[in-house]
Amino acid sequence: MDNSNQNVKKKAVLDIISGKSNEDPFPIFSELREIGPVIPISSPIGKIDGQTWMVTRMNEAMQVLKDYARFTVDPSSIEGNSIDIRQSGTDPSAPPTFLNSKSMLSVDEPDHKRLRRLVSKVFTPKYMESLRPQVEQIANDLLDQVQAKGEMDLVKDYAYPLPINVISNMLGVPLEDHKQIQDWSSAIANGRGLGRQDPGIAKQIRAFGEYIVELVAYKRQHPANDLISQLVAIEEEGDKLDEAELISMISLLIFAGHETTSNLIATGTLMLLDHPEQLKKLKNDYTLVPGAVEELLRFNGPATIAGPRFATEDIELGGQHINKGDMIIPLLKSVNRDEMQFQDAENLDITREIKRHLAFGHGIHMCLGAPLARVEGDVAFSTLLKRMPNLRLNIPRENVDWHFTLSSQGLTSLPVNF
Repeated sequence: MDNSNQNVKKKAVLDIISGKSNEDPFPIFSELREIGPVIPISSPIGKIDGQTWMVTRMNEAMQVLKDYARFTVDPSSIEGNSIDIRQSGTDPSAPPTFLNSKSMLSVDEPDHKRLRRLVSKVFTPKYMESLRPQVEQIANDLLDQVQAKGEMDLVKDYAYPLPINVISNMLGVPLEDHKQIQDWSSAIANGRGLGRQDPGIAKQIRAFGEYIVELVAYKRQHPANDLISQLVAIEEEGDKLDEAELISMISLLIFAGHETTSNLIATGTLMLLDHPEQLKKLKNDYTLVPGAVEELLRFNGPATIAGPRFATEDIELGGQHINKGDMIIPLLKSVNRDEMQFQDAENLDITREIKRHLAFGHGIHMCLGAPLARVEGDVAFSTLLKRMPNLRLNIPRENVDWHFTLSSQGLTSLPVNF
């Protein structure tokens, strides 16, 4: 590939991860892998102190995500580095959220371990599995509302409300506030991309933060058997969780606790409809659903990229010399189709035996909610296909509307009938 064509592809991928383009990204990712496992690109967040690199293959991505000592999420921890990506485009007077304040996403050890430990006791596979009956109830209740109509918007009627109801119940968000939480989350997700923030989003982030401040104040006075009450109790015991960290933590759990799974359910359903032979295989044997969830995560998972890392020292990576302070962006959707790791990587195969994929990240920042997302995905697909075995698109395939959020690609809507 000549230099001019390479530059076109690099510009295309920047448009994809910033949300400026909604074209099919996978042919571009494939061509980027041909260029190399680590390639230089322009910075998607404006001027930074060093070069920006994109990681397109799995081995190099795993190295970056695992080695937090050499590749940090916190550029301010690097001596002489002036960039702070948390503050980009945010209102400094707004309440602290994961978007403008310290959270598990934006710090490494030892702070990361301290923050994660406070919630990791709840986010265990065993506890998530115990939520299965509740998830099944929510899934069936949502489908009950549309069953008689014979049609629905799978995003608005199922994929989005299911996980937000689950995480809101876990945290103790009052039922009457679920819709408002959903609206804020959707606005924030749709209004931000890497290096992009739409007008009016700062106001939505402020309102979201102010709501959480009020909710925490309420939980102090009216503790219950929910995660927010537990976190408030931990803070009051002086276990090194201050007020700003508490608010930021809760905002992250609310947002991350449903956005990823919503995209998994909606995009995964479309991928199955796009591959009718795989859909038929799944409907003939529902024991294949857990494995199908892993393949859907690999094939077209929710996150396009992992959060940017910054080199803490000069280092060689994928044949490239990375300087201290350089920004590195793992391109997860490319990594998960790495031909060196997966046979027929561009094909969907729900019976594929997968040793690993990076849809949930890797290393200390691997998605805390992965066990919950797996339970929700398993329940969502099983319930949907059992109750609506004749599920099919209700619009021409070319009219399906994609949007890009923060670091992921999702569906605006997915009209189906059954």
